[in-house]
Amino acid sequence: MSSAKVLLGARIKQIRRAKGLSQGELSERIEITENYLSRIEVGTSCPSLPTLEKVAAALDVSLKDLFDFEPFREETREVETLLKSAGTEKKRLVLSIAKLILRGE
Repeated sequence: MSSAKVLLGARIKQIRRAKGLSQGELSERIEITENYLSRIEVGTSCPSLPTLEKVAAALDVSLKDLFDFEPFREETREVETLLKSAGTEKKRLVLSIAKLILRGE
């Protein structure tokens, strides 16, 4: 899986949730299946440009906004900073918790 596809999918999901839309609502608006939207959001499918244009329009954002990955970079830097100062046991605990949380997505 390319990191760009994963970031794009995560960004679409982030904006969709911020707009208060379910996957079903967005997929209906852009005339794709909910399953396909789910695959886009987890980064296993790469949408075409026409689909991305529909997503942007349905979410009332620009195409450029879909590719604004800076919020993820900021979060990653913050996590890295916190982990640098943590001891080995705390790092292991964080890893265990992260695995539990991320498996549920």
